[in-house]
Amino acid sequence: MVYKVPFVNYPEHYSRMWDEVISAISEALSKGDLLLRGQLRQFEEDIASFVGVKYAVGLNSGTDAMLLSLKAAGVGPGDEVITVAHTFVATIAVIVFCGAKPVLVDVGEDMNMNVEQVEQKISKKTKAVIPVHLNGRLCNMKKLMEIADEHNLVLIEDAAQALGASFDGKKAGSFELTGCFSLYPAKVLGAAGDGGFLTTNDEKINESIRLLRDHGQDRKTGKIFFYGFNSRLDNIQAAILNVKLKYLPKWIERRRDIAQIYHTGLSDIPEVTLPPPPINAGSYYDVYQNYVIRTKNRDELVKFLEEKSVETIISWRIPNHFHSALNLEHFKLPVTEQISNEVISLPMYPELSDDQVQYVINVLHDFYEQR
Repeated sequence: MVYKVPFVNYPEHYSRMWDEVISAISEALSKGDLLLRGQLRQFEEDIASFVGVKYAVGLNSGTDAMLLSLKAAGVGPGDEVITVAHTFVATIAVIVFCGAKPVLVDVGEDMNMNVEQVEQKISKKTKAVIPVHLNGRLCNMKKLMEIADEHNLVLIEDAAQALGASFDGKKAGSFELTGCFSLYPAKVLGAAGDGGFLTTNDEKINESIRLLRDHGQDRKTGKIFFYGFNSRLDNIQAAILNVKLKYLPKWIERRRDIAQIYHTGLSDIPEVTLPPPPINAGSYYDVYQNYVIRTKNRDELVKFLEEKSVETIISWRIPNHFHSALNLEHFKLPVTEQISNEVISLPMYPELSDDQVQYVINVLHDFYEQR
């Protein structure tokens, strides 16, 4: 189906910088720069500067950024890690892959970790907390850092959806041990395929992650320090990302502009709960990786939008702790469960025109006026 308003539009996205991207790819290929070469080093330096940290390490996914963070922090069998269920399953999977036990807390109305529940779940086995900065909005990092400091816990940010977002003036990925980012194509900054990176201010963690991503080996000396992984961000992706990174601030501002249009146009529909509008004052600076609304008529609305040629996505219709294969059924998370029945992600990307956004708004008004 050809949508009047697609959820993402990769052809349009790349058409606006086509010559630059092709030139960057051609340069990397002509030099034979494929792995661990200059384009990757440049990306790591520039993205570290953007986030406001000392180090960034290019990896093959945001999932591996979290997994390697846990490994470098020494998380393993017998440990517990606190996180949320309202997230992509990878956040929980990496805990299990380390041999540790995931302990889930509920989310608040902003769909981020309910920090008030974290202390209730801390035990003698708790080693780490993974807050998830969902939809381009940060968790309450001030409170989480206080809890982590008091209980001597490792704090690892799942910042896959929050590149460029900030809390109290500090950007996602700059608060504690590591920040873990996805470069999945639909992200605020997306690769042309899979990719990710990790940020840190800790020199030893930086060194450990660089070894872990490349089978535990030091290529200069030939020494292998431990069993590692194959988790390198390749240079072709890095070359593309170096082109795209210079557009990132403009793309973020466009996302915030679109969020404001949605907010203005949908605020008069009482059946719809909207995310907070973009503001320049206060603790939160949101980047709107996703524009997620909530409504009790979710499934009917999704069908109506589809009929009107508007593409949407439902993130996690089934909560993670409802999947019997994951062995998480013992957790009771009422807000997570309610949200999973109500959320819809509307189209949100910089290439959307104002007319397309207004069309989506009009379709929502049509739906509720007919009820």
